[in-house]
Amino acid sequence: MATPEPGFALYVHWPFCLSKCPYCDFNSHVRNEIDHPRWTSALLSELDHYGRETTGRRLTSVFFGGGTPSLMTPDTVATLLDKLSIYWILDDNLEVTLEANPTSIESQKFCDFRTAGINRVSMGIQALDDGVLKFLGRGHSAAEATAALDIARDSFARFSFDLIYARPDQTAESWRQELTAALALAGDHLSLYQLTIEPGTSFYRDEVKTLDDDRAADLYDLTQELMEAADRPAYEISNHAKPGQESRHNLTYWRGGDYVGIGPGAHGRISHGGHTEAAYQIHNPESWLSSVDADTHGTAKRRVLTPDMRAQELIMMGLRLRDGLDTSAISRQTGLTVAEVIDDTARRQLIEGGILAASDGRLRVTADGRLRLNSVIRLLLK
Repeated sequence: MATPEPGFALYVHWPFCLSKCPYCDFNSHVRNEIDHPRWTSALLSELDHYGRETTGRRLTSVFFGGGTPSLMTPDTVATLLDKLSIYWILDDNLEVTLEANPTSIESQKFCDFRTAGINRVSMGIQALDDGVLKFLGRGHSAAEATAALDIARDSFARFSFDLIYARPDQTAESWRQELTAALALAGDHLSLYQLTIEPGTSFYRDEVKTLDDDRAADLYDLTQELMEAADRPAYEISNHAKPGQESRHNLTYWRGGDYVGIGPGAHGRISHGGHTEAAYQIHNPESWLSSVDADTHGTAKRRVLTPDMRAQELIMMGLRLRDGLDTSAISRQTGLTVAEVIDDTARRQLIEGGILAASDGRLRVTADGRLRLNSVIRLLLK
């Protein structure tokens, strides 16, 4: 089996939202005023910094994430995209994704974003029920979500949206109805996440409880059944697409590719001379801006990953994929053999138990093992 190339990607983080959702632990902030020209200049400066370091590579995807990057001006997006060819060779099928929220104000900007160079949009719908949307702290209604999806469908050849399930007291029948309705609105890609309660969030402070493990597993199984029947199987734990319509950007992460991250809190992985270096940008927006003003970039720290650290990353990311981990990537990127990083006894036991499968140089978590992925990884790693 040919190993797909992971690609080389650029991630741009826009850290601002209109409000903070109670389940969100991302690096997002609410500000009354944003100096858009200053932010454009700062992002360009950091793009220049990392562009000079990685000049000549073939760029396969760009992702504007957040926060809510659809709050950026289309001019900012266009200005950043116009710079790419100065440093990188642009792939003929360059994927350029923008995350967006389905408020009416943002949806009206979709045509301008398309003109700026966006060719794929990912929308944070999260639910198709007004009561649930209120519980999740979302600023839109189900009707606004549907209207925004209509605009997205007319504006972009490729679009996706997110839903959150396994919410408190959610039943299998209500999820079946909601997901069926979502499929009627969907394009070729859907991201379906189980609700988790993360420390530091409002839900955590309020002690919101999710479904118990058995009921959540039942909803996961139902999700797989419905998505398989709709020809949008899971290509990753939470992401579903028709064959060929997977998110190329996220596949770069999961396949262990290099990527540049710019903007507050962004991460990067950049290979140099046989090793991989991790870069971490300053989280706080104002501190990041001050650093860019002083040093042309807002990098908090960089470190060379040891072979063991990089191998663990490759395993944790690769096993999320339906296609599994390309085990040869471990030796190519780290110089270590599989036997040096994976416990062979655990591997054999997991295969015998139907939790793992191995073939064609790949190690895969089976359908029975996907809900136990974290435990599987802990067992495998030496």
